[in-house]
Amino acid sequence: QVQLVESGGGSVQSGGSLRLSCAVFGSTYSSYCMAWFRQAPGKEREGVAVINNHITSYADSVKGRFTISQDNAKNALYLQMNSLKPEDTAMYYCAADFNFCRRWGVLVGLPGQWNYWGQGTQVTVSS
Repeated sequence: QVQLVESGGGSVQSGGSLRLSCAVFGSTYSSYCMAWFRQAPGKEREGVAVINNHITSYADSVKGRFTISQDNAKNALYLQMNSLKPEDTAMYYCAADFNFCRRWGVLVGLPGQWNYWGQGTQVTVSS
């Protein structure tokens, strides 16, 4: 069983930065494929970034602005978000799955392909 707890969300102005964190409990963290997803009001949940053994992949909408990273010693996942835009406003979720990257590679997949989820942290970007 894996438990994920996100933190670090907040409100910023366009062009600002935020760093999200995800604490991972109850697992050998380094064995899992980890990802960040987001869901804006009225929209479907979408993948933002994925990481496995320090190999990363990003959605086109965030490439060059967001950076996903992991600290295996701390069982932590991060998402550094720079040059934020109003369209980045969403609830951000941390996700984990033991088999996803083994089966599909390190790429941004669909929410239904991921087994474990955190409760989310809200990011609001004002223009």
